[in-house]
Amino acid sequence: MSTTRPYPPGDRGPEPSGASGVSEGGLPGNGESEGGVSAGQAALIGAPASPSSGSASEPAGDGGRQVRRLSFDDQAGVVPLARDFTRQALYAWGWLPSATADQRAAAEDVLLVVSELVTNACLHAEGPDELRITCEKKVIRLEVSDRGAGQPAPRTPHRAGRPGGHGMFIVQRLCLDWGVVRTPGVAGKRVWAELGAPA
Repeated sequence: MSTTRPYPPGDRGPEPSGASGVSEGGLPGNGESEGGVSAGQAALIGAPASPSSGSASEPAGDGGRQVRRLSFDDQAGVVPLARDFTRQALYAWGWLPSATADQRAAAEDVLLVVSELVTNACLHAEGPDELRITCEKKVIRLEVSDRGAGQPAPRTPHRAGRPGGHGMFIVQRLCLDWGVVRTPGVAGKRVWAELGAPA
């Protein structure tokens, strides 16, 4: 199922100074880096940031895996922030601009799913902590971490004509797979979803 439609307001391409992330030195053994962007670093690269915000870009490892992370610490407007950050990643990884309707639909599906995951964390889990986006072998994996104890699930039965309750149903319909990861002894969870690029 795809969401082929004209771009809604605010979805007309990357912002000139969007949250593009910064590459840092790799961690031993895995070829990836961790960490955030300080306000000073953001000013140097033209990325919006506040002293408490952070975004990071991790270089591709041996398998072409690319990762971007966005911290939501003390941020307002987290859903549009997450969409803009995701859109920047899609441009960097060649999913945008779209040459065909199928490619445009695939990118729109990624933006819709990230919106639903972040909104779900806002409504049911005390807000999101971090968004992590991974691109590897034409698959995008979205992970939203939060502090909530609940278990997200599509409402059953799904009632299309009623307001609300559609978020996880949309995620389930658009994604190759999705799930929840919990770490024993740590509050909260990571809700993840994977989407594929068009053939």
